[in-house]
Amino acid sequence: MNRIESFLRQYSILISISLILIFSIYVFDGMINDWGRLSGSLDNLSTFIHESLWPPDWSVLEPQAYPVCTVYPTFLDFTCSTAWKGMIETIKIAFVSTVFGMILSLPISLLAARNLNSSWMSYTSRFILAASRSLPSIIWAIFFVILVGFGPLAGVLAMTVYTVGYLGKLQYEAIEGMTKTPLEASEAMGLTKFETAFYVVIPESANDLISQAIFMFEYNFRHGTVIGIVGAGGIGYYINLYLKFLQYDKVIAYLIIIFIVVLIIDLISIRARSFFTDEVEISRPSWLSVFLPSSMIKK
Repeated sequence: MNRIESFLRQYSILISISLILIFSIYVFDGMINDWGRLSGSLDNLSTFIHESLWPPDWSVLEPQAYPVCTVYPTFLDFTCSTAWKGMIETIKIAFVSTVFGMILSLPISLLAARNLNSSWMSYTSRFILAASRSLPSIIWAIFFVILVGFGPLAGVLAMTVYTVGYLGKLQYEAIEGMTKTPLEASEAMGLTKFETAFYVVIPESANDLISQAIFMFEYNFRHGTVIGIVGAGGIGYYINLYLKFLQYDKVIAYLIIIFIVVLIIDLISIRARSFFTDEVEISRPSWLSVFLPSSMIKK
């Protein structure tokens, strides 16, 4: 009996994951009426890739015929292409909406922190943040396209509203994770709530807040490529345009460009966040340590 209890304790997480996986497979199986539909899926995918998708049409990097490109030197004429213009507009939308969203979300997150305010104030502020992020950014984009029309303005407004809700949640969780000592010291000094927030909370949480803002920028860039599909500006506008004309070879070229830019932004953001987070060298665990007790692994 003791051996069984010891085994269950050591492998409780693995057993739990296995049971959840089995249950998920059972639920998934109940959702599928006909598994036979998968029989020709690989052939259909292969046909689609070879006939419509590949190779990519890199003419999206060529300068537009109108207006005439006047960039010098001529090897920079790709900056007149739809891919370049759409990508730059997407980056602008992501940057502006991140800045606006952070400025708006920070005061609300300070009010939402339970260690700074009363329960009614905290939950009221959290309701506002939850309402902002309850709808996906693309739904907000559709809403603002109806209000202000097509273009980057709708994209900035949509991404800003979503950023307020998403970033605000990260911010008040970081604020609530502060140690009590600075807050108790500020209370003992007789500081007002505004002075406590401005001189104690924000400086103490600055590293986390900046790191979260950088993360939010890369998140907004990835979603900014999507909201353009509904007319909110950015490279998504051109993707939607070529999708309507079934020019999938140009669409895949745009997607490859987006993938490369996302990788570059991720690398830059990782480097930037490293200046604001404590990163130490740690020993990486092996796969054996995940499944076997440490006593069974030879050093």
